[in-house]
Parts: sequence; structure tokens; C-alpha cells
Amino acid sequence: MKALFLLGTLKTTASGKFSTTETLAELLIEKLKDHNVESEVVKLADHNIPPGTRSNMGQGDEWPQILQKMFAADIIIFATPIWWDNQSSLIQRVVERLDELNDKIVETGKSELLNKVGGIVITGGEDGAQHIIGNLANFMAWNGLTLPPAPSLSTLGVWADTKEELMQKFKSQTYTVGMATTLARNLAHMATLLKNNPIPTQEKGGQALR
Repeated sequence: MKALFLLGTLKTTASGKFSTTETLAELLIEKLKDHNVESEVVKLADHNIPPGTRSNMGQGDEWPQILQKMFAADIIIFATPIWWDNQSSLIQRVVERLDELNDKIVETGKSELLNKVGGIVITGGEDGAQHIIGNLANFMAWNGLTLPPAPSLSTLGVWADTKEELMQKFKSQTYTVGMATTLARNLAHMATLLKNNPIPTQEKGGQALR
């Protein structure tokens, strides 16, 4: 199985700065490997993703290629830092760019994201994680994704001078490791269930499609 992480850090690769959110996502990636799940991380800040509500905004738009990666994945993770009690502007951009798919599932009951599993990774310096989980979980569900029990991994107020030191701090926190372990297990299990028993869609005539 394949997992795709949409990483909403505002730090580009070119900046040379490590990302707290990316580091926490890597902890989840380690746990997903225990369930034979391969992961790919798309750092949104490295891509040209214009504002808009369509799947393709024209020349130079790199979102369509990212969207194809989403369609090919079994598990899709939104990973975001907290900025002023909300998800990052880049994750909000993803929400807006997926709006066209949301229209489709409302109109037809079908979605390219149906039978895929969603999860959430959040980091921040203060509270706000529950608010973001609620926002993103609602959005994911209305775009066809299935969320497992305990669908999020979050840490607040954890900082370090280096990525290696930060990862050590995460791994020293029993609760954080427990959340990552549980989320990885639930994501992989739910993805397996949906592969073997996909949610049917319904045509106007009543015939079920798979």
C-alpha cells in the first residue's frame, strides 16, 4: 500500500531549515513501514500551486500532478503546523483546490478519493489542534475519504535546535509514539478493509458501481 503526505510547512527545501511538522510526519512514516506501507512526502511549499477552486488552473500549475499522486495513493495524510489557531495557508490551499471534487461527490455520490483513507498530522506551539482536526476531518469525509478511529497525530510545544534532537524528543514521549503507532495501525487496517470491500457508488438507475 502507498501513503501520500501533503506537507503544509511554510519552509521550502531551498531554505535549508528543518520542519517540525515534517519530522513528526517521519515518525508516522516509520510506523507505517511496520505495516508494509510505502510513503511519499509532497512538500507543498516547493511547488507552484496557484489559488483557485478548480483541479487545473492552467499553465504552470503543478497541482494536477499532485492530484494524480493522491488518486494513486491508498492513504492520504494532511500534515500541517498551527498558525493562529488554524491549518497553514498551504493546507488551506489544498482544501480550496479540491473544491471541484467536493462538488462532484455531492452531485453524483462518486469521488476519485472514495475508498481511500485519510489522516492528519499537526504540530504547534499552543493549543488549536482539536479545531484543525475538526475542520480537516469534515473536509476529508465530504471528499470521499474514510477516517479511522484516532485519525490524528499531534504535538504541541516541542522544539529543538536540530532535526535529530527533535526526533529524539518525539521518540522519548510515550504518548506521541503511542499515537503514531495507533494511527499507523488504524490507517493500514482501514485501507486494507476498503481494498477488499470498497464502498459502492450508486447510479441513477440504482445499479451499484465499484
